[in-house]
Amino acid sequence: MLKVDHIIKADYLLTMEGDLSIINDGAVAVSGTDIAAAGAFSDISKKYSSSNVTDGTEKVIFPGFVNTHTHAAMVYFRGIADDLPLQEWLEKHIWPNEMKWLSAEFVGDAVELACLEMLKGGVTTFNDMYFYENIAGEKLTSIGMRAVLGSGIIDFPWKDYSQGPDDYFRKAEEHIRNWKGNELVTTAVAPHATFTCSPENYTRARELAEKYGVRLHTHLAETEFEVAQCRQRFGKTPVEHLDSIGFLSERVSAAHCVWLTDNDIDILAKKKVGVAHCIESNLKLASGFAPVPKLLKAGITVGLGTDGAASNNDLNILGELSTAAKVHKAVSSDPTVVNSKTALLMATKAGAEIIGLGEITGSIKPGKRADLVIASLNRPHLLPIYDIYSHIAYSMRPSDIETVMVNGKILIDKGELMTANEEAILEKAKRWQKKIQSS
Repeated sequence: MLKVDHIIKADYLLTMEGDLSIINDGAVAVSGTDIAAAGAFSDISKKYSSSNVTDGTEKVIFPGFVNTHTHAAMVYFRGIADDLPLQEWLEKHIWPNEMKWLSAEFVGDAVELACLEMLKGGVTTFNDMYFYENIAGEKLTSIGMRAVLGSGIIDFPWKDYSQGPDDYFRKAEEHIRNWKGNELVTTAVAPHATFTCSPENYTRARELAEKYGVRLHTHLAETEFEVAQCRQRFGKTPVEHLDSIGFLSERVSAAHCVWLTDNDIDILAKKKVGVAHCIESNLKLASGFAPVPKLLKAGITVGLGTDGAASNNDLNILGELSTAAKVHKAVSSDPTVVNSKTALLMATKAGAEIIGLGEITGSIKPGKRADLVIASLNRPHLLPIYDIYSHIAYSMRPSDIETVMVNGKILIDKGELMTANEEAILEKAKRWQKKIQSS
């Protein structure tokens, strides 16, 4: 019998592999950082033993959620400027506050709060686009979370990037080198959007990503304003524009993709671009409805993202998958689209694939990292149980999540963070709130 570090049992095991079948009375064997085996407990117990066997009565195990698009440090701007159009929100409120407050200390403290919130909601991996990503990496690895950290690129000088693009690219390259080979941090280059990045800087970002073999992460076709401006400047939609300069490829994860033509969808499918669907941010900013059923039908891989907490206002992927599953039914007048299995797949395996981590996380499979979520089903809003997928998509809440494991290490146990001082993280957030409010 093989000795492993953990055997985790549950009434229901969802591997998100194959035909997405449910394994009743399932178990996952964890050895070191990896999943050694997954299947029926009766089978696992014949081959594996462990001194750490977690009882799973009235529980479900599924892969950790993947947040495919966020700006983690913006959690400190949660609620600072709500109920406004995106351009007004961005240019008159967010950018001025970032100019005033952003620093390595701000980002480090804010990322701790973001990691705490995401982990408690079952998110084990996130795809970030922001600045000061080195300090973000230090904080999240200290906590033990997984992330793709994209160094933001824009055209104009800003804060500690006084030389403009040259500074952004220099720091992006340093960031890539600093984290090469890290177990938890993967790096990316993140040109912001067509209205903040020139064709030259998009091309430069692509070249840097290709040089180091890393991912690209950008906003794309989020608003009508963006599309209209791009057409005016380049005579093309944002998708057509980025395709014409050779930017689009399977290396790219594109956030939002709300205002797409049929030709845009064909291009994204042909170039194998992954789409990060951020439905709650799009709803709150009245950006529109991404054509997700069309994207899926075209064979485009779609994941779920929260966007930053300044525009959502939380980092709750359970909320995203529930909203996505319901809203697209209403928009398309078809109750069968984005069903509960599809929504959970978008939140896990598909999300990992579009950020380049499909071989590492996103599903429960031997050889992948042990990034797992165990949730209680013994809750009034989760009983009785007829379809576990429907329960997760339409009824489950972050407070139902009891245990979260990343890379084989338990980070959340009985709903509490094990690797950092929760109270200290919350107190820092309160101190920053007072600073920002008093300014």
